[in-house]
Amino acid sequence: MTVNYRIIRLPDVTNLPKISRSNIYELIKKGKFPKQINLGARAVGWVESEVQEWI
Repeated sequence: MTVNYRIIRLPDVTNLPKISRSNIYELIKKGKFPKQINLGARAVGWVESEVQEWI
């Protein structure tokens, strides 16, 4: 069975809950926000369903 996940980038993440970039990274450090997924050398994303669940 194949499961599809939609990966969203930081601008989309900050728009969903209207939270700043610095607050998102602070919450990640505290383990209170979904961790990002490395997409490349300088790119990260989040699984949209995990962010929606957090909201």
